[in-house]
Amino acid sequence: MSRPQSPAPAKLIIGLILKEKKTVGEVAEELIHTFGRVDLMSPWLPFDFTTYYQAEMGRPLFRRLFVFGPLIEQTALAGIKLKTNDLEKKWSQNEKRRINLDPGYLLAERLVLATGKNFAHRIYLEEGIYADLTLVYRKNGFHHLPWTYPGYRQPDMQRFLALIRSKYMHDLKSYTHSNRSNRQ
Repeated sequence: MSRPQSPAPAKLIIGLILKEKKTVGEVAEELIHTFGRVDLMSPWLPFDFTTYYQAEMGRPLFRRLFVFGPLIEQTALAGIKLKTNDLEKKWSQNEKRRINLDPGYLLAERLVLATGKNFAHRIYLEEGIYADLTLVYRKNGFHHLPWTYPGYRQPDMQRFLALIRSKYMHDLKSYTHSNRSNRQ
């Protein structure tokens, strides 16, 4: 018989896609105000794998990942996605998004993104939000799945995610040690 256990806290990641690099500072300030301090920020990552956003946002498009300091509960993902949807609306112009925000979380064994779109492999969370298992970690690296977005399959992205995972493992040890001390 399996015994239910509390899930590990997760590392919050928010992907940003935009056309105007100069707005990244303002967007970062808003994200920090909403979600807390940023531990890591990726370099600009290539974003030429899909034309999905071009009609709405133009081109060329650029991507950056923000990695937040405080660990989060996995159950917070749906609420975080709803907040990022609100920020996208706030930054919209003429009913077109100027930014796209993709929140997710990283654990030792996987990367999960939040989405409002259902599909066979996505698990419903709440309030119209689904969890998308995007990558799994095994044998010293992240591995994509048949449905993994092209940007998350790229070597630059995978290297940055490995860095995030190392930071997460360090933070998790501190979190576990701190919680153990608080219980004594």
